[in-house]
Amino acid sequence: MGIVQKMLNYDTCVYWALASNESGGIAYDDYGQPLYTDPVELKCRWDGVAKEFVDAKGTTLVSRAVVYVESDVDVGGLLFHGTLDELDSGLDPRTQDGAWEIKRFDKIPHLKYKWFLRVAYL
Repeated sequence: MGIVQKMLNYDTCVYWALASNESGGIAYDDYGQPLYTDPVELKCRWDGVAKEFVDAKGTTLVSRAVVYVESDVDVGGLLFHGTLDELDSGLDPRTQDGAWEIKRFDKIPHLKYKWFLRVAYL
């Protein structure tokens, strides 16, 4: 087990993926806001650092946090540092205090493609 897998064992985050509609695109509510799936807990390493990165549109942004996660996440999804028990129940994830939008996601393979480093920029 590599050091990255070991460091993922010590922290937890909550992830909301973007919901999809019947045709496979993003589902939106009546006001044009994206809909999200039910939250799930992921193992992670949450670093609250300001790091400069370039998003998919080529815009240079500064992150609120860099999160190393155990599985793939979607750009546009939301991450919250904590557990499901710590969430304010019944709230729209967009109004959940501490839930941030994923602006960039990188999946970097190990040299022998045995595992991947997955990094989300918020």
